[in-house]
Amino acid sequence: MLPTLPDASVDLVLTSPPYNIGKSYESRLTVDDYVTWCAAWLAELVRLLADDGALWLNLGYLDHGPEGRCVPIAYLLWPHLRPLHLVQQVVWAQPNGPAARRRLSPRHEMLLWLVKDPERYAFNLDAVRDPNVKYPNSTSRGRLRANPGGKNPTDVWQLRRVTGGRRSPERTAHPAQMPLELAERIVMASSRPGDLVLDPFSGSGTTLLAAARNGRESRGIELHREYAAIAERRLQETASVVIDEAPSRKADAHPSSSPAASGSRAARR
Repeated sequence: MLPTLPDASVDLVLTSPPYNIGKSYESRLTVDDYVTWCAAWLAELVRLLADDGALWLNLGYLDHGPEGRCVPIAYLLWPHLRPLHLVQQVVWAQPNGPAARRRLSPRHEMLLWLVKDPERYAFNLDAVRDPNVKYPNSTSRGRLRANPGGKNPTDVWQLRRVTGGRRSPERTAHPAQMPLELAERIVMASSRPGDLVLDPFSGSGTTLLAAARNGRESRGIELHREYAAIAERRLQETASVVIDEAPSRKADAHPSSSPAASGSRAARR
């Protein structure tokens, strides 16, 4: 479906691709085949981005056999991110998550913030300032030291994973759901009202919901009907959102290397 969209038509892409770790909604590929598949849809996203557009990728880790147990996917995809410019790597620090016995318990994922033009891209700091300032009324020569709107949130974001139970009231049936707070922070920081936001692995629709709640247009591509239905329910009051359902495949089939096969096998949707 990505090839059907016009060049330079998208202002922001926010997505989390599959991590190739054997989740129930994916079948594992060899690492080489996985990288080849990622390279195909990344090339399409570069084509779709507006000249002042941004791409945010939420990436985790995978098992690369003798090369390493927890290899950052960002390392593997780096050669395929050209000609984009890396503005920053943001660490999503997670206070909750699985425990480990033979290594340190994993508590973070990476967010790559990439743009087409390093001199021209949206960045709305005031929209995402952290109001938790230790001394908000501290002054120097009669002027406030801190910005009244709050402090810069830095490049380390402490946000809880979406889990089952009372701690995650936004939880849906999707097994790996992106927190709405995370998606909203990126949408507000890296796009303008009325901009078009795309998620080619839309899953439960968190990116689309974040866009709709903040006055952006949005488009999602989803492979699984059950996740598309979840997204539709979350967005039923938002008429501007379009969700494309990718062609049907067997439940255990991995997307092909064609970008047109992009669907929801995202780790964080």
